[in-house]
Amino acid sequence: MGRLTTHVLDTANGRPAAGVAVRVYRVDGERHLLASTMTDTDGRTARALVEGQAFADGQYEIEFDLGAYFRPAGDAGAAPFLDTVVVRVNLAGAGTYHVPLLASPWSYATYRGS
Repeated sequence: MGRLTTHVLDTANGRPAAGVAVRVYRVDGERHLLASTMTDTDGRTARALVEGQAFADGQYEIEFDLGAYFRPAGDAGAAPFLDTVVVRVNLAGAGTYHVPLLASPWSYATYRGS
């Protein structure tokens, strides 16, 4: 069985990104929502995004709501440069797939972690 996990790091401020909304979809022509959660104080989700019977080989999209995280406090009308970041990955086979997001208000990077 496979497992998909993530965490978000705020590289602009040098800390974990707490309170980022995260959603994961399986994509097979259509998008099927599998999980919706928030990052904790360590920038991680409390549970794996997908694991066990819910995990299948295929294409997944992970959405990270960075706009709400980086929007200046008290400025709900501010339009962030990055809003929702979508990372599409292809997963095949058993094992853990860890997809971290390193983010600032203006850029992001990701990689396959362990």
